[in-house]
Amino acid sequence: MAPERILITGCNRGIGYELVRQLTEQQCPPKQIFATCRDPSSPQNKKLNDLAAKYPNVIVIKLETRDANSVKEAVKEVEKHLNGAGLNLLVNNAGILPASNLESADSADLMNVYSTNVVGPFLMAKELLPFLKKAAEENQEKPLSCSKSAIINISSLLGSITLTPVKFDEYPALSYRCSKAALNMLTQCQSLGYKKDGILCTAVHPGWVQTDLGGPNAPLTVEQSVQGILKVLDSLSEEHAGIHISWEGNVLPW
Repeated sequence: MAPERILITGCNRGIGYELVRQLTEQQCPPKQIFATCRDPSSPQNKKLNDLAAKYPNVIVIKLETRDANSVKEAVKEVEKHLNGAGLNLLVNNAGILPASNLESADSADLMNVYSTNVVGPFLMAKELLPFLKKAAEENQEKPLSCSKSAIINISSLLGSITLTPVKFDEYPALSYRCSKAALNMLTQCQSLGYKKDGILCTAVHPGWVQTDLGGPNAPLTVEQSVQGILKVLDSLSEEHAGIHISWEGNVLPW
């Protein structure tokens, strides 16, 4: 069963936009899809706004995930639309991937990427926690799942410390790797901390995807990746709490 109310960050393009699009086309789509982006009025968001105009269950929310005040304002807006209901699923998708290596990276680069890829997901979960708890309470009879209450952090294979030697020379991406390793730790901490509240927390690797981040040489289309992600989300249960899983459903090492 699909979650009734979902919030997804970074929806103006790539995986975020495609998640929203495919969710609207499901046989039993969510009642509410909160699709966030930095500036809804920007021409970059035309596709998302067109989708919202076509589907009343898509609600575009202005949000800069690494800005605490912006997060609080966005959550207030979401609360109005929820109208007393809980939020079943938070998908922390927004992220950045600048080119960097041990020679080129500096403190500004590392802090900028960490702020977006780690602090953002942390702030989102923290501020939305009351609504995630509410959803879990509304679905007490259900086991841990995305249809009950869940936080999904879109991570990356590049954040796996165990697998770092596999692609490091070809794709150093220093600041991105460090940030995703930290996001994986955040996911594990959230899983342990929120389990008592009935909230499932899992990190998902979307694959190497043909997006602005992944580039044109990536082997996966956005459509393929999101089809896999949605299938995985539908299958998640208590046994998947606090783990790193790929878009194909394979468990990845930390």
